[in-house]
Amino acid sequence: MQTSHTGGARAFQIGKLAVAAMLLAGCTTVQTPTKGDPLEGFNRTIFTVNDKLDQYALKPVAKGYVFITPQPVRDSVTNFFSNIGDVYIAANNLLQLKITDGVEDIMRIVINTVFGVGGLFDVATLAKLPKHDNDLGLTLGHYGVPAGPYLVLPLFGPSTVRDAVGSIGNYYVNPLSYIHPDGLSWALYGINVINTRANLLNASDVLEGAALDKYSFVRNAYLQRREYLLSDGKQSASLPNYGDEAPLPKYDDVDGGAAAAPAGTQGAAAKAAPPQAASAAGAAAGTTTGTNNAAAPEAASGTSGTPPLDLNGGPETTQIPAGQLVPPSRFNFPSFKLR
Repeated sequence: MQTSHTGGARAFQIGKLAVAAMLLAGCTTVQTPTKGDPLEGFNRTIFTVNDKLDQYALKPVAKGYVFITPQPVRDSVTNFFSNIGDVYIAANNLLQLKITDGVEDIMRIVINTVFGVGGLFDVATLAKLPKHDNDLGLTLGHYGVPAGPYLVLPLFGPSTVRDAVGSIGNYYVNPLSYIHPDGLSWALYGINVINTRANLLNASDVLEGAALDKYSFVRNAYLQRREYLLSDGKQSASLPNYGDEAPLPKYDDVDGGAAAAPAGTQGAAAKAAPPQAASAAGAAAGTTTGTNNAAAPEAASGTSGTPPLDLNGGPETTQIPAGQLVPPSRFNFPSFKLR
Protein backbone atom coordinates (compact mmCIF):
# COMPACT_ATOMS: atom_id res chain seq x y z
CA MET A 1 0.00 0.00 0.00
CA GLN A 2 2.78 2.39 0.85
CA THR A 3 4.56 1.71 -2.47
CA SER A 4 1.37 2.34 -4.44
CA HIS A 5 0.70 5.56 -2.54
CA THR A 6 4.26 6.80 -3.10
CA GLY A 7 4.13 6.04 -6.81
CA GLY A 8 0.80 7.83 -7.12
CA ALA A 9 2.19 10.88 -5.32
CA ARG A 10 5.12 11.08 -7.71
CA ALA A 11 2.87 10.77 -10.74
CA PHE A 12 0.64 13.50 -9.28
CA GLN A 13 3.61 15.84 -8.86
CA ILE A 14 4.73 15.26 -12.45
CA GLY A 15 1.16 15.85 -13.58
CA LYS A 16 1.06 19.19 -11.78
CA LEU A 17 4.20 20.32 -13.61
CA ALA A 18 2.66 19.31 -16.92
CA VAL A 19 -0.60 21.16 -16.20
CA ALA A 20 1.30 24.31 -15.17
CA ALA A 21 3.25 24.29 -18.42
CA MET A 22 0.04 23.76 -20.40
CA LEU A 23 -1.54 26.78 -18.74
CA LEU A 24 1.48 28.89 -19.72
CA ALA A 25 1.10 27.82 -23.34
CA GLY A 26 -2.67 27.76 -23.51
CA CYS A 27 -3.04 30.98 -25.47
CA THR A 28 -0.36 30.21 -28.04
CA THR A 29 -1.63 29.40 -31.52
CA VAL A 30 -0.18 28.98 -35.00
CA GLN A 31 -2.13 30.39 -37.92
CA THR A 32 -1.35 27.47 -40.24
CA PRO A 33 -0.22 24.48 -38.18
CA THR A 34 1.65 21.71 -39.97
CA LYS A 35 -0.42 18.76 -41.11
CA GLY A 36 -0.17 16.07 -38.46
CA ASP A 37 0.77 18.63 -35.81
CA PRO A 38 -2.47 20.44 -34.88
CA LEU A 39 -1.01 21.41 -31.49
CA GLU A 40 1.98 23.14 -33.05
CA GLY A 41 1.47 26.41 -31.17
CA PHE A 42 1.38 24.68 -27.80
CA ASN A 43 4.20 22.32 -28.79
CA ARG A 44 6.51 25.11 -29.90
CA THR A 45 5.99 26.95 -26.61
CA ILE A 46 6.77 23.86 -24.54
CA PHE A 47 9.71 23.10 -26.81
CA THR A 48 11.10 26.58 -26.20
CA VAL A 49 10.68 26.22 -22.43
CA ASN A 50 12.37 22.81 -22.47
CA ASP A 51 15.15 24.14 -24.67
CA LYS A 52 15.85 27.05 -22.29
CA LEU A 53 15.86 24.71 -19.29
CA ASP A 54 18.31 22.49 -21.11
CA GLN A 55 20.48 25.41 -22.20
CA TYR A 56 20.80 27.06 -18.80
CA ALA A 57 20.47 24.11 -16.41
CA LEU A 58 20.75 20.58 -17.74
CA LYS A 59 23.45 21.06 -20.38
CA PRO A 60 25.90 22.89 -18.04
CA VAL A 61 25.38 20.18 -15.41
CA ALA A 62 26.01 17.48 -18.03
CA LYS A 63 29.22 19.22 -19.13
CA GLY A 64 30.38 19.40 -15.51
CA TYR A 65 29.55 15.74 -15.09
CA VAL A 66 31.68 14.88 -18.13
CA PHE A 67 34.52 17.06 -16.83
CA ILE A 68 34.75 15.40 -13.40
CA THR A 69 33.78 11.84 -14.35
CA PRO A 70 36.19 9.58 -16.24
CA GLN A 71 34.90 7.90 -19.39
CA PRO A 72 35.04 4.34 -17.96
CA VAL A 73 32.87 5.44 -15.03
CA ARG A 74 30.35 7.07 -17.38
CA ASP A 75 30.27 3.91 -19.47
CA SER A 76 29.53 1.85 -16.35
CA VAL A 77 26.71 4.23 -15.38
CA THR A 78 25.26 3.93 -18.88
CA ASN A 79 25.46 0.13 -18.72
CA PHE A 80 23.81 0.08 -15.29
CA PHE A 81 20.73 2.03 -16.39
CA SER A 82 20.64 0.19 -19.71
CA ASN A 83 20.47 -3.09 -17.81
CA ILE A 84 17.54 -1.75 -15.76
CA GLY A 85 15.87 -0.59 -18.96
CA ASP A 86 16.02 -4.12 -20.33
CA VAL A 87 13.38 -5.06 -17.75
CA TYR A 88 10.56 -3.08 -19.36
CA ILE A 89 11.95 -3.76 -22.84
CA ALA A 90 11.61 -7.48 -22.12
CA ALA A 91 8.11 -6.96 -20.71
CA ASN A 92 6.94 -5.13 -23.84
CA ASN A 93 8.53 -7.64 -26.20
CA LEU A 94 6.66 -10.42 -24.40
CA LEU A 95 3.43 -8.38 -24.51
CA GLN A 96 3.87 -8.12 -28.27
CA LEU A 97 4.45 -11.90 -28.42
CA LYS A 98 8.01 -11.41 -29.62
CA ILE A 99 9.13 -14.41 -27.63
CA THR A 100 12.65 -14.62 -29.05
CA ASP A 101 13.40 -10.96 -28.34
CA GLY A 102 11.86 -11.21 -24.88
CA VAL A 103 13.94 -14.26 -23.97
CA GLU A 104 17.09 -12.54 -25.25
CA ASP A 105 16.28 -9.51 -23.10
CA ILE A 106 15.84 -11.70 -20.02
CA MET A 107 19.14 -13.42 -20.77
CA ARG A 108 20.80 -10.01 -21.08
CA ILE A 109 19.48 -9.01 -17.67
CA VAL A 110 20.69 -12.22 -16.02
CA ILE A 111 24.13 -12.20 -17.66
CA ASN A 112 24.82 -8.51 -17.07
CA THR A 113 23.55 -8.63 -13.48
CA VAL A 114 25.52 -11.75 -12.53
CA PHE A 115 28.68 -11.49 -14.62
CA GLY A 116 28.61 -7.74 -15.24
CA VAL A 117 28.71 -6.76 -11.54
CA GLY A 118 25.12 -5.61 -11.29
CA GLY A 119 25.03 -4.32 -14.86
CA LEU A 120 28.11 -2.09 -14.66
CA PHE A 121 29.65 -4.03 -17.55
CA ASP A 122 27.83 -5.05 -20.73
CA VAL A 123 28.90 -8.69 -20.88
CA ALA A 124 25.76 -9.68 -22.82
CA THR A 125 26.80 -7.70 -25.86
CA LEU A 126 30.16 -9.45 -25.83
CA ALA A 127 28.16 -12.70 -25.77
CA LYS A 128 26.43 -11.59 -29.02
CA LEU A 129 23.04 -10.95 -27.40
CA PRO A 130 21.44 -8.01 -29.25
CA LYS A 131 20.14 -4.92 -27.48
CA HIS A 132 16.49 -4.18 -28.31
CA ASP A 133 14.40 -1.03 -28.00
CA ASN A 134 10.76 -1.21 -26.96
CA ASP A 135 8.23 0.46 -24.69
CA LEU A 136 4.53 0.56 -23.93
CA GLY A 137 3.83 3.18 -26.58
CA LEU A 138 5.17 0.81 -29.23
CA THR A 139 3.15 -2.02 -27.70
CA LEU A 140 -0.02 0.03 -28.03
CA GLY A 141 0.90 0.84 -31.63
CA HIS A 142 1.60 -2.83 -32.28
CA TYR A 143 -2.03 -3.60 -31.45
CA GLY A 144 -3.42 -0.85 -33.65
CA VAL A 145 -3.73 2.13 -31.31
CA PRO A 146 -3.17 5.26 -33.44
CA ALA A 147 -0.34 7.59 -32.48
CA GLY A 148 -2.52 10.69 -32.30
CA PRO A 149 -1.16 14.22 -32.66
CA TYR A 150 2.47 15.02 -32.03
CA LEU A 151 2.93 16.29 -28.48
CA VAL A 152 5.85 17.94 -26.67
CA LEU A 153 5.76 17.10 -22.96
CA PRO A 154 7.15 19.49 -20.35
CA LEU A 155 10.60 18.30 -19.22
CA PHE A 156 10.23 15.02 -21.15
CA GLY A 157 10.38 16.35 -24.70
CA PRO A 158 8.95 14.92 -27.96
CA SER A 159 6.13 12.41 -27.82
CA THR A 160 2.68 11.63 -29.17
CA VAL A 161 -0.60 11.17 -27.36
CA ARG A 162 -0.15 7.40 -27.52
CA ASP A 163 3.47 7.54 -26.34
CA ALA A 164 2.55 9.93 -23.54
CA VAL A 165 0.02 7.41 -22.22
CA GLY A 166 2.59 4.65 -22.63
CA SER A 167 5.18 6.59 -20.62
CA ILE A 168 2.92 6.35 -17.58
CA GLY A 169 2.99 2.57 -17.83
CA ASN A 170 6.75 2.60 -18.33
CA TYR A 171 7.11 4.53 -15.09
CA TYR A 172 5.37 1.80 -13.11
CA VAL A 173 7.31 -0.98 -14.84
CA ASN A 174 10.69 0.69 -14.22
CA PRO A 175 12.39 -0.90 -11.17
CA LEU A 176 13.74 2.51 -10.12
CA SER A 177 10.18 3.52 -9.17
CA TYR A 178 10.13 0.96 -6.34
CA ILE A 179 13.43 1.82 -4.66
CA HIS A 180 13.23 3.13 -1.09
CA PRO A 181 13.80 5.59 0.41
CA ASP A 182 12.20 7.95 -2.10
CA GLY A 183 15.22 10.25 -2.07
CA LEU A 184 17.42 7.48 -3.41
CA SER A 185 14.90 6.71 -6.16
CA TRP A 186 14.76 10.34 -7.28
CA ALA A 187 18.57 10.60 -7.10
CA LEU A 188 18.95 7.61 -9.42
CA TYR A 189 16.44 9.13 -11.84
CA GLY A 190 18.44 12.35 -11.77
CA ILE A 191 21.75 10.59 -12.42
CA ASN A 192 20.16 8.75 -15.33
CA VAL A 193 18.92 12.01 -16.86
CA ILE A 194 22.29 13.75 -16.46
CA ASN A 195 24.22 10.77 -17.81
CA THR A 196 21.88 10.47 -20.80
CA ARG A 197 22.23 14.19 -21.51
CA ALA A 198 26.01 13.89 -21.28
CA ASN A 199 25.96 11.12 -23.89
CA LEU A 200 24.03 13.44 -26.23
CA LEU A 201 26.26 16.51 -25.94
CA ASN A 202 27.91 16.00 -29.33
CA ALA A 203 24.59 15.28 -31.03
CA SER A 204 23.01 18.43 -29.63
CA ASP A 205 25.96 20.54 -30.80
CA VAL A 206 25.53 19.19 -34.33
CA LEU A 207 21.79 19.90 -34.17
CA GLU A 208 22.31 23.49 -33.06
CA GLY A 209 24.76 24.10 -35.87
CA ALA A 210 22.88 22.36 -38.68
CA ALA A 211 19.14 22.73 -38.12
CA LEU A 212 17.48 25.93 -39.28
CA ASP A 213 14.32 25.05 -37.33
CA LYS A 214 15.19 22.86 -34.36
CA TYR A 215 11.55 22.19 -33.54
CA SER A 216 10.71 20.80 -36.99
CA PHE A 217 13.94 18.81 -37.10
CA VAL A 218 13.32 17.16 -33.73
CA ARG A 219 9.65 16.49 -34.54
CA ASN A 220 10.39 14.83 -37.87
CA ALA A 221 13.29 12.82 -36.48
CA TYR A 222 11.21 11.58 -33.55
CA LEU A 223 8.21 10.56 -35.66
CA GLN A 224 10.37 8.80 -38.24
CA ARG A 225 12.24 6.96 -35.49
CA ARG A 226 9.00 5.78 -33.89
CA GLU A 227 7.67 4.56 -37.24
CA TYR A 228 10.93 2.71 -37.80
CA LEU A 229 10.73 0.99 -34.41
CA LEU A 230 7.05 0.18 -34.87
CA SER A 231 7.83 -1.56 -38.16
CA ASP A 232 10.60 -3.62 -36.46
CA GLY A 233 13.22 -1.88 -38.57
CA LYS A 234 11.68 -3.12 -41.82
CA GLN A 235 10.55 0.28 -43.03
CA SER A 236 12.76 1.37 -45.89
CA ALA A 237 13.56 5.04 -46.05
CA SER A 238 12.59 6.44 -49.45
CA LEU A 239 15.42 8.51 -50.82
CA PRO A 240 14.52 11.62 -52.84
CA ASN A 241 14.95 11.46 -56.61
CA TYR A 242 17.87 13.64 -57.60
CA GLY A 243 17.84 12.54 -61.23
CA ASP A 244 16.50 15.84 -62.61
CA GLU A 245 18.37 18.17 -60.27
CA ALA A 246 21.95 17.65 -61.41
CA PRO A 247 22.05 16.48 -65.08
CA LEU A 248 25.34 15.37 -66.57
CA PRO A 249 27.12 17.99 -68.72
CA LYS A 250 26.59 17.87 -72.50
CA TYR A 251 29.93 16.86 -73.89
CA ASP A 252 29.00 17.78 -77.45
CA ASP A 253 28.87 21.46 -76.44
CA VAL A 254 32.35 21.47 -74.91
CA ASP A 255 34.89 23.65 -76.70
CA GLY A 256 37.63 21.65 -78.32
CA GLY A 257 35.53 19.20 -80.33
CA ALA A 258 34.57 16.72 -77.58
CA ALA A 259 32.20 14.04 -78.80
CA ALA A 260 28.76 13.64 -77.25
CA ALA A 261 28.40 10.76 -74.80
CA PRO A 262 25.84 8.12 -75.79
CA ALA A 263 22.47 8.50 -74.12
CA GLY A 264 22.57 5.00 -72.71
CA THR A 265 25.99 5.66 -71.24
CA GLN A 266 24.79 8.78 -69.41
CA GLY A 267 21.83 6.90 -68.01
CA ALA A 268 24.10 4.11 -66.79
CA ALA A 269 26.43 6.58 -65.13
CA ALA A 270 23.53 8.29 -63.40
CA LYS A 271 22.16 4.98 -62.13
CA ALA A 272 25.61 3.91 -60.95
CA ALA A 273 25.79 6.79 -58.49
CA PRO A 274 25.38 5.36 -54.97
CA PRO A 275 22.29 6.49 -53.03
CA GLN A 276 24.52 7.40 -50.09
CA ALA A 277 26.02 10.20 -52.16
CA ALA A 278 22.57 11.57 -52.94
CA SER A 279 21.49 11.48 -49.31
CA ALA A 280 24.71 13.14 -48.19
CA ALA A 281 24.14 15.93 -50.68
CA GLY A 282 20.60 16.39 -49.45
CA ALA A 283 21.81 16.70 -45.87
CA ALA A 284 24.07 19.65 -46.64
CA ALA A 285 23.05 23.27 -45.99
CA GLY A 286 20.74 25.01 -48.44
CA THR A 287 23.47 27.29 -49.73
CA THR A 288 25.50 24.40 -51.05
CA THR A 289 22.68 23.44 -53.39
CA GLY A 290 22.95 26.73 -55.19
CA THR A 291 26.73 26.45 -55.28
CA ASN A 292 26.64 22.97 -56.80
CA ASN A 293 24.02 23.98 -59.40
CA ALA A 294 26.13 26.94 -60.41
CA ALA A 295 29.29 24.84 -60.60
CA ALA A 296 27.85 22.32 -63.06
CA PRO A 297 27.45 24.73 -66.02
CA GLU A 298 30.82 26.23 -65.27
CA ALA A 299 32.46 22.82 -65.45
CA ALA A 300 30.62 22.04 -68.69
CA SER A 301 31.54 25.31 -70.41
CA GLY A 302 35.13 24.24 -70.97
CA THR A 303 36.46 27.76 -70.34
CA SER A 304 38.77 26.80 -67.52
CA GLY A 305 41.77 27.37 -69.78
CA THR A 306 43.07 23.79 -69.46
CA PRO A 307 43.77 22.22 -72.88
CA PRO A 308 41.88 19.07 -73.83
CA LEU A 309 43.57 15.81 -72.98
CA ASP A 310 44.11 13.17 -75.67
CA LEU A 311 43.52 9.85 -73.92
CA ASN A 312 45.15 7.50 -76.40
CA GLY A 313 46.85 9.72 -78.92
CA GLY A 314 45.14 8.15 -81.95
CA PRO A 315 43.25 9.98 -84.70
CA GLU A 316 39.84 8.66 -83.55
CA THR A 317 40.23 9.28 -79.81
CA THR A 318 37.88 11.44 -77.76
CA GLN A 319 39.36 14.59 -76.29
CA ILE A 320 38.02 15.51 -72.83
CA PRO A 321 38.88 18.76 -71.04
CA ALA A 322 40.66 18.29 -67.71
CA GLY A 323 38.32 18.33 -64.73
CA GLN A 324 35.46 16.63 -66.54
CA LEU A 325 33.97 13.30 -65.42
CA VAL A 326 34.56 10.81 -68.21
CA PRO A 327 31.64 8.39 -68.69
CA PRO A 328 32.47 4.84 -69.83
CA SER A 329 32.48 4.48 -73.61
CA ARG A 330 33.09 0.72 -73.56
CA PHE A 331 32.14 -2.02 -71.14
CA ASN A 332 35.70 -2.43 -69.90
CA PHE A 333 36.58 1.25 -69.80
CA PRO A 334 36.39 2.65 -66.25
CA SER A 335 35.06 6.06 -65.28
CA PHE A 336 37.52 8.45 -63.69
CA LYS A 337 38.09 12.12 -63.10
CA LEU A 338 40.92 13.89 -64.84
CA ARG A 339 42.76 16.57 -62.92
